[in-house]
Amino acid sequence: VFCFSDPRTDPWPLVYSPLPITLVFLSYLFMVALGPSCMRQRRRLELRAPLLAYNLAMVAFSSYMFYEFLVTSVSANYSYLCQPVDYSRSELGMRMARVCWWFFFSKVIELLDTVFLILRKKQEQVTFLHVYHHGSMLFNWWSGVKYVPGGQAFFVGMLNSFVHIFMYSYYALASLGPRMRRHLWWKRYLTILQL
Repeated sequence: VFCFSDPRTDPWPLVYSPLPITLVFLSYLFMVALGPSCMRQRRRLELRAPLLAYNLAMVAFSSYMFYEFLVTSVSANYSYLCQPVDYSRSELGMRMARVCWWFFFSKVIELLDTVFLILRKKQEQVTFLHVYHHGSMLFNWWSGVKYVPGGQAFFVGMLNSFVHIFMYSYYALASLGPRMRRHLWWKRYLTILQL
């Protein structure tokens, strides 16, 4: 199976073997399993400044990825219905492969969402669906970058990045505390957008 990997992306960080991303995921599961018990006797952490910084960084990162997906796909005349993978080493082919890798790497970074929930003692939000989503995105995008970086998958990454711009903007504002609640009237629309 590994002999069919894309030679352009195969040597890239976390892509060359399933072992690194599997270890990342197992560490994540370990943290999900043990984190709540480690926090049981501790006070919840507020983390207002780190959450604000993290969420704003994710807004910027998501904006960058959305821009790259959009501009590269338009520049390469991608079809939004059925686009084969450009396995060439052309400038646009490599640009799309790179943004796919960055999108994959963003899924690694987004595991911090769960860490913040656990540190803030919001374990009720760490559901099976939450953990499954983060895990499946990791492995789906690992395999995407390893075997088919680009192609029609770009559209999923582009849409997800677009939604994450608003999602992390919401989280950034919410991290400022209760005084922001009245400005977050658009939460229900964000939920609809996420679907």
